[in-house]
Amino acid sequence: MPAHENTNIGRRFLISIGVTLAILIAEVIGGYWTGSLALLSDAGHVLMDVFALVLSYLALRLSALPADDRHTYGFHRLEVLAALINGILLGAIAIAIFFESWQRWQNPQPVKSVEMLIIATIGLVANLIVVFVLGGHDHDEHEHAGEREDLNVRSAFLHVVGDAVSSVGVIVAAGVIWYTGWEWVDPLVSVLIGVLILFSSWRVLRSALHILVEGVPEGLALDKIGQSMAEAPGVQDVHDLHVWSLCSGHVALSAHVVATDQSLHDCGGIAAEIKQRLAAFGIEHTTIQIECAACGQGRPLPLPAATLKGK
Repeated sequence: MPAHENTNIGRRFLISIGVTLAILIAEVIGGYWTGSLALLSDAGHVLMDVFALVLSYLALRLSALPADDRHTYGFHRLEVLAALINGILLGAIAIAIFFESWQRWQNPQPVKSVEMLIIATIGLVANLIVVFVLGGHDHDEHEHAGEREDLNVRSAFLHVVGDAVSSVGVIVAAGVIWYTGWEWVDPLVSVLIGVLILFSSWRVLRSALHILVEGVPEGLALDKIGQSMAEAPGVQDVHDLHVWSLCSGHVALSAHVVATDQSLHDCGGIAAEIKQRLAAFGIEHTTIQIECAACGQGRPLPLPAATLKGK
């Protein structure tokens, strides 16, 4: 499997990690100082942002390591395991926020709203800086990188965007408390931040588990891939077709193809034609077994009548 390291994206990750870590330290200190649970809840979200950014950066570096005799696919799947851990921790933090919000709701505590507002505003500005750094892809990079190649960056980007939204919630809570004295708004906003974190957790877990159970990558349809393969000249049937992801950036395929009566040289041309068709779907790592007759392994692919009639 080819490595896909990008030094420019790596630098962006390092800058984003540094800025986000500064936000985390400021919000933890500020949360304890002002007594704001909403600020501490947002700090928990920022902690997950730091963790997600570090994992994404490590995945970027590890994916550049070459395959060896014990890891023939390389280390791409580590990105998925990191996402799984990230999702589990996100869910645990959300549950902790819900528990603490319930305790704070029953026993309200005084909140320094002005200080809370200042710290949350600084956090929002810093978050927007990170959003700009991670979201500022060069046009050339986007042209040369496949859509799935950007999922690692996009995942970290969405984490930080979610935290920026959380910071807006904290600012609103601080303003309401300062203006009305309603301190119950603080745990209420904490619950809303917890719901946002829980939603993020579910999305990360769902994507990671889908890859780990080797599901068909999102955005790809097995029937359309099989139909495109079957329409290649010299192909009579396609069966035992499997499409899965090694990680978010690498899709693999294996299939059995029944060819019409062809010479060995022509079979090589069929394989080349099929690989070219699969490249249009973003599938480059393929294993294709060409047969003279169906081997009976796997299930046949249901093809449209027009495709079969054309053969």
